[in-house]
Amino acid sequence: MPLSQLQPALLWRHFQTLCSFPRPSKHEAALRDHLRAWAAAQGLAHEVDGTGNLLIRKPATPGFEDRQTVVLQGHLDMVTQKNADTAHDFFNDPIRPRVEDGWVKADGTTLGADNGIGVAAGLAVLESKDIEHGPIEVLLTVDEEAGMSGVQGLKPGWLTGQMLLNLDTEDWGELYVGCAGGVDVTVSRPLAQEPIPAGMQVIKLAIKGLRGGHSGVDIHLERGNANRILARVINDLLARCASRLVSFEGGTLRNALPREAFAVLAVPEAESDQIQAVVRRWQQRLSRELARVDEGVKLSVEPALAEHGLSGQASRQVIDLLQALPHGVSRWSQAVPGVVESSNNLGVVRVGEAGFSAALLVRSLTDEGLDDVASRIEAIARMAGAQSERHGAYPGWAPDPSSSALKLLQDVYRERYGKEAVIKVIHAGLECGLIAGKYPALQMVSFGPTVRGAHSPDERVEIETVGYFWNLLVDALKAVPKR
Repeated sequence: MPLSQLQPALLWRHFQTLCSFPRPSKHEAALRDHLRAWAAAQGLAHEVDGTGNLLIRKPATPGFEDRQTVVLQGHLDMVTQKNADTAHDFFNDPIRPRVEDGWVKADGTTLGADNGIGVAAGLAVLESKDIEHGPIEVLLTVDEEAGMSGVQGLKPGWLTGQMLLNLDTEDWGELYVGCAGGVDVTVSRPLAQEPIPAGMQVIKLAIKGLRGGHSGVDIHLERGNANRILARVINDLLARCASRLVSFEGGTLRNALPREAFAVLAVPEAESDQIQAVVRRWQQRLSRELARVDEGVKLSVEPALAEHGLSGQASRQVIDLLQALPHGVSRWSQAVPGVVESSNNLGVVRVGEAGFSAALLVRSLTDEGLDDVASRIEAIARMAGAQSERHGAYPGWAPDPSSSALKLLQDVYRERYGKEAVIKVIHAGLECGLIAGKYPALQMVSFGPTVRGAHSPDERVEIETVGYFWNLLVDALKAVPKR
């Protein structure tokens, strides 16, 4: 079934358009230019700020001119993840969505429902001729997934709205009023290479088949981290025989749980049988350890080629560093039960001729939590003789239970669906925190349809909930109070 047959038709048509434009973080220009031309054709006022964010304005429908101005907000970029055996160029190829068992998915890649569905909903509101609403501003930011630089560059005074509906959460029936802040931490160290001694063979180890996922929303699910798993296997090999690390490559984004990792090692030729036995034992161990979480985990070994690698001492130092760097939940919130307070994702690791580098994303509901986990990473780096740097920090969004935007959505949800929406705080980064810093009087709430597997090739959006989400948005716009 093509997307053109899904309802609401206008929203799905815009989502199909988004899928046709490659839009990795920092590469949204072609899509933004298309939307500017589209807005001009619709007769809608539009502007692009110095950072690259797009703002499109639509006047009120007749009889709603005295309503508060509402900002509908989403981000244009998407996380680009694919399976190793999927031939896809995220900078040139379109996403190919398909319908399967009530969900829209992609073929071996991320779908971009995060945040394409929210963006498509905003565009559908702008194009609609039969929705009653007050003045509308649709704010489409850039580079959300790679550091939120778009919203960080948002200037005060550009938006005129009194209420903002962020359309970037992924559990239907839940209204979000707070989120975690974050900071990137990079760890690096130069490494000298030397010729591989005689009497050694070169092998390549690979970890595949993990589910991956969102480094905030899914961090508490105890899914496997390919970087950590492969480091554990190599640690075992280093303890058993005089092996040397040649290279290590794991993960692709600091905000996605690493699904795959690969390492090239030089090992004694005489230990070939033992190495095969170690790999078999680790496969069995991982299958037990990750049962019901990552049943597809696969450890493999194959011959490889290399002439240079690290010394035995440097190999041990690198693997010790990878073993020591934190990953996962650091602390659960005592203020908001059931919500992770602080966490870290060991997202991207590279070892090669350029040395050692790791990209980690720390999240916390509190500034103190961010500093605590980042300081721990920095201490471990110092002990390993490595350098570390914090960058790209963004604030959390403090919950406001008295928000008029929250009350509006609660009332409308109750009226349409006959039950109460669930109020939540999310352990992920939403742009609301940064927007609140520039527009402190803006009343905000976040909601969306059900998206599963975000930031992984398993990403999918539930079709039925997209309809529910759209109806709630339309009802909310009609019910916005007067200024």
